[in-house]
Amino acid sequence: MPAYNSIFNADPNPPRLVGNFPLFPLRTKVRGPVYPLPFPDLPLPAHEAPDADSESYDILDEVLALFRANTFFRNFEIQGPADRLLVYGIWFVSDCLGKIKPGASSREAGKEVQNLALDTHFAIPGDPAWPLNQMYEPPRDRQDGEILRQYMSQVRQELATRLLARVYEGDEDKPSKWWLSFTKRKFMGKGL
Repeated sequence: MPAYNSIFNADPNPPRLVGNFPLFPLRTKVRGPVYPLPFPDLPLPAHEAPDADSESYDILDEVLALFRANTFFRNFEIQGPADRLLVYGIWFVSDCLGKIKPGASSREAGKEVQNLALDTHFAIPGDPAWPLNQMYEPPRDRQDGEILRQYMSQVRQELATRLLARVYEGDEDKPSKWWLSFTKRKFMGKGL
């Protein structure tokens, strides 16, 4: 059985690409280089995502929905630009889960995960520390590299916020064991 690919690969409006990394619009209040998607008319709890056919559904909702299923795969066939962002999102979620201690409260975990998300010294495609440079093209120039770094920072901050809402959905004092059981798994045998 193959891994789950992104439904955004079939998007009729292709996103802007930096190298071959897509810059999809996100449903977020975090500032960044892409326009924000509208929030649902009826506000949802922080741990829920809108329906996949809603205009508010974004690729970060898909990253969190497919994380647990895709983590079990050592191979992943990239079928489009959205899959590159999906892979990056899964790696980042895995890193975030590694920062959450089993007995940590949501406040303690929030500090650790937000520090990871706000760190500006992370690798982008083309850097020697990037895990899969053979599948990602580097940015064309410094300006594109800066736009990509800003977008990836926006993705990291929003993913961290949404992940924490899911991990601490039922209890503010104790993380979900169903999420933390994936801390040791490495998607494709790699990490950030």
